[in-house]
Amino acid sequence: MTQAKSTKPFSRFEWKIAWAYLRARREEGGVSVMTWISLIGITLAVAALIITLAVRTGFRDEFVATILGSNAHVTVYSSIYVDEAGQTARTIPDYAQWATSLAAVPGVTRAAPLVKGQVLASFNGNNAGVEIYGIAPADLMTIPRVAITPDEQWGDVTRFSEGVAIGSGVARELGVTVGDKIKLISPDGAKTAFGTSPRVSSFDVVYVFSAGRYDIDKTRVYLPFVQAQTYFNRGDTADEIEVMVTHPEAVDEMTLPLLQAVGERGLVLTWRDASGSFLRALDIEDNVMFVILSVLVLIAAMNIVSGLIMLVKNKGRDIGILRTIGLTEASVLRIFFICGSLTGVVGTLFGVLIGALFAIYIDQIMSFVNWMNGGGAWDPSIRGIYALPAELRAADVFKAVSLSLGLSFVVTIFPARRAARMNPVEALRYE
Repeated sequence: MTQAKSTKPFSRFEWKIAWAYLRARREEGGVSVMTWISLIGITLAVAALIITLAVRTGFRDEFVATILGSNAHVTVYSSIYVDEAGQTARTIPDYAQWATSLAAVPGVTRAAPLVKGQVLASFNGNNAGVEIYGIAPADLMTIPRVAITPDEQWGDVTRFSEGVAIGSGVARELGVTVGDKIKLISPDGAKTAFGTSPRVSSFDVVYVFSAGRYDIDKTRVYLPFVQAQTYFNRGDTADEIEVMVTHPEAVDEMTLPLLQAVGERGLVLTWRDASGSFLRALDIEDNVMFVILSVLVLIAAMNIVSGLIMLVKNKGRDIGILRTIGLTEASVLRIFFICGSLTGVVGTLFGVLIGALFAIYIDQIMSFVNWMNGGGAWDPSIRGIYALPAELRAADVFKAVSLSLGLSFVVTIFPARRAARMNPVEALRYE
């Protein structure tokens, strides 16, 4: 028997033999059908993983963006105290001083006093429960998702001091548009000898906005700060201070400086405190989905093992001949490793292509799905945002590619080693 000689790893002839085996028809001892099944399985699994990661990233970013773009990053309010009349209160009488002190904290971009309350909005027999935000016109202009970059807008926000700004959901439910006059009805009105009478006031709708969040657009109405003080009988007080910061993701580090700025009566609620449970639920769901889809990739990769085992069995005679003419075990191992891993590499590339195209054209795809279902495929009242977002990130693609290639390479080693260790005498005995 010719003495086996060491060859250069992954040399040209090893690639030629591996490619010939992959192309071989079944009647020639090849496993082209199993190869195609493995290829399709890897492609679909990788595509599903990339699509899931892109949608997960897009949904989280859009959810956080709508929170930070239309809500306070930090809400500062007062603990319960006894006012000058001997009544317990939670309003902020020295709100101007608080706002000035908060605005002076490094990292704070704006501190705006607010008056808040829930009332009934009415127009031509249509009613809707809304939440009033009393805010100064200059402060309203700094809210990104309301005045600067809303998803949609109607009217002129610079006329806010002349009326109210309402969410698109409120406008749709009431059937109003810019220029209409709505009634705001509060149960806490003027106190008379016969009891408390509801307060009813009319305001012109001067601006309609869509912040991109269903719950915000459906309930929010902005009213000029001074008018809100009068409407809710607040006198010269505010309910809370809305604070915006430069780095919302690091808002927890600003809690102590903000508390020190307002004194011992101040209390702080960050956007993470308000939405933290939902974000943590998203993180848990993300981890579970990644594990599940990783298992799918593993199952798809195991098809490579099945096809490679069949290939080794069918090519036993060839292995015996190759070993007889001098190929080493390592060379045979590399040939069959190429056969298996090449399927994983090609399947991964196709999976990345399909997954990336799905993420890029997700709006068109969801429109088609919505049309096929007759509408209602995406319910914003349940999911909060109006469309399924997707954001393709290089890190997510790298994670999916690494997982797919890693599993493909690992599972290929075992049948390749079996081929390399095959005894050439046994392989040729019955040939």
